[in-house]
Amino acid sequence: MIKSILPVLTAFLFFTFAQSCESQAQSAKGGGASAATPVSAYKNVDVATFKKLMSGSNVVVLDVRTPGEIAQGKIAGAMELNFNSPDFAQQTAKLDKSKTYLIYCRSGNRSGQACGIMQQQGFGKLYNLQGGMIAWGQQ
Repeated sequence: MIKSILPVLTAFLFFTFAQSCESQAQSAKGGGASAATPVSAYKNVDVATFKKLMSGSNVVVLDVRTPGEIAQGKIAGAMELNFNSPDFAQQTAKLDKSKTYLIYCRSGNRSGQACGIMQQQGFGKLYNLQGGMIAWGQQ
């Protein structure tokens, strides 16, 4: 009995695996029903690119560090929103979604997370400073 079930089970598993691979391939190409995963709406940029973007119009430079970190220095004209604040998402939700946001923190980690939150809120023009203020200070 096991010998007669084994070929059927093998064929079933092979078919299931083949279907799974085909679905993953379609998703990777952007086809199929599971293609609803959004492409990242923010870009990680280096210091030189960040500085160039600062000269654009309709731009907001957003510092998401803590007040203690900001007291040690910040990029001139930057708006301050503490990423560690419990109402950070509520604060960003109130911002103008039509503007371009250049976001930074100490190392680029929190600002990347901030970009992710803002992306989910519908912001479309987001740039994360790779390396944050550490990289900024080395330029």
